[in-house]
Amino acid sequence: MKQETRKAWIDATRPRTLPASAAPVVAATAYAWYDGVPVWGAAILCLLFAILAQIASNMGNDYFDYKKGGDTDQRVGPQRAVVSGLISPRAMLIATLAVLAAACCVGLGLVYYGGWQLIPVGAVIALFAMAYSAGPYPLSRYGLGDVTVFIFFGLIAVNFTYYVQAGAFTLPVFLASIAYGVLSINILLVNNYRDMEEDAASNKRTTVVLFGRRFASTWYLLNGFVAVLCTYPLWCRESLLVCILPCIYLAIHISTYKKLISLQGAELNPILGKTSFNLLIFTLLVLTAMFANELILILRLIL
Repeated sequence: MKQETRKAWIDATRPRTLPASAAPVVAATAYAWYDGVPVWGAAILCLLFAILAQIASNMGNDYFDYKKGGDTDQRVGPQRAVVSGLISPRAMLIATLAVLAAACCVGLGLVYYGGWQLIPVGAVIALFAMAYSAGPYPLSRYGLGDVTVFIFFGLIAVNFTYYVQAGAFTLPVFLASIAYGVLSINILLVNNYRDMEEDAASNKRTTVVLFGRRFASTWYLLNGFVAVLCTYPLWCRESLLVCILPCIYLAIHISTYKKLISLQGAELNPILGKTSFNLLIFTLLVLTAMFANELILILRLIL
């Protein structure tokens, strides 16, 4: 395989966006650990399932956007593998279905931990992974991409990852799922913010096309504050270290927002990766808040 083709396959997975699937699983597992009910086998399977399902969705988006004329060689963002000719449409479709099948196989392993009732949940996730770009009513083309991301990368990813480990749903975890849902929306917002003119030309009615860039950038900014508010119980600790953690995140978030509104076109490509990275930072801060006492104890022993 040529190096250029190999790189095209890697890019087709859209690695910059994968934190959107990994971070919610890590956070939910941290909540399970904090509550004393982690099941590491289930957590690993959830992580693999989430990443594989997103990769299948990303590859499907590459294929179906090409088929529907959504991607062209005039694209502002990173070039798509199919439209560039580096990967044939047939090869991309086969790879998409293969990765989706792998995700389903991994998902079946979760039945052992969460029961047969997880099968409909997994089926819905697999269906919507394709429905995002495929079918007679692709969700991403009709302003429903943000809702889909919120549900599947927030509500379902966090709550069900916790459920297969703890066997229950809790309010703190539900609030955390809202936080991860809105932060995952931000990754999509940057993508659609950059591609607004191209999406409008191809009749792809994203929320940015429908309501404009000012609406999208304001929504992006507010989502960071919503995420902090939803995880408010974590930050309400006596430790000064914990109290400053949300301030650290918001400072980073606001800095990224300022770059978002000051750049345009291909200049926005790094902001997509930065927004994904911010989601990882948020997760790291959540974990730090949860286990602050343990971390402080370790630091005291070391120092």
